[in-house]
Amino acid sequence: MRALIKIGGTLIDSPALCAQLASQIARAQASGLETVVVHGGGKQMTRFLTERGIESRFVNGLRVTTPETLDAVVKVLAGAVNHELIAAFIGAGAMAVGLSGIDANLVEAEQMDPALGAVGRVRRANPALLELLTANGYLPVVACVAGDRQGRVYNVNADQMAVACAAAFGAYRLIFLTDVPGVLDASQKVCQILTVQESVGLIASGAATGGMQAKLSAANSAIEQGVERIHIVPGAAPGVIDRVLSGESIGTRLERARDMERVPS
Repeated sequence: MRALIKIGGTLIDSPALCAQLASQIARAQASGLETVVVHGGGKQMTRFLTERGIESRFVNGLRVTTPETLDAVVKVLAGAVNHELIAAFIGAGAMAVGLSGIDANLVEAEQMDPALGAVGRVRRANPALLELLTANGYLPVVACVAGDRQGRVYNVNADQMAVACAAAFGAYRLIFLTDVPGVLDASQKVCQILTVQESVGLIASGAATGGMQAKLSAANSAIEQGVERIHIVPGAAPGVIDRVLSGESIGTRLERARDMERVPS
């Protein structure tokens, strides 16, 4: 079985938590799960920019990416954060390989909106490198930086990067490890199961905004592209990877429709 696990930057920022997650993922891979990891680094990016007097601006959960910001994206996400995570996986016994979407044209992007600067919209993902690495026992760890065939570089939302890689790789599961307990409804209760229609409703009502809005939009896209099981779960929960893989109800599971609404094939 194939799985893609997306790790939020806040989780990586804690060395102890990062090590715990690396150990869990390494153990799952060693048990036979063909695994790809995609990571963010928004918290680290904001800190890096703030230290240099550069303001972070967001539109619908996407970071406006000026030339200065793009330079930081490459240095922080594809550099420091990626290699810190690689080191944690190596320490846990996994043969991790650090990548970005630029490597081997893994993820091709185009400019999403001139008003957002160098924010990229994924055009296609080319999974050959992921398949080559996983087939030989390696753990690909992908930073959310992409490019195009003209040599331009783009900052891509990590959730969208995860979806593109998961769909192209043929992942059965897509697991979003976050710093929240799951998707919250208007009364701030965790939605254990959420359909595409319901998640669109949360966005329309304003219950899901910012980063969660972007995450739900990405998750819905993954469902449309054929990813069977999608989970948004608290990365700090003890044994979270084992619990998700064993079918335990934790966080939020996204589905195309409720069981009772499905039409038999």
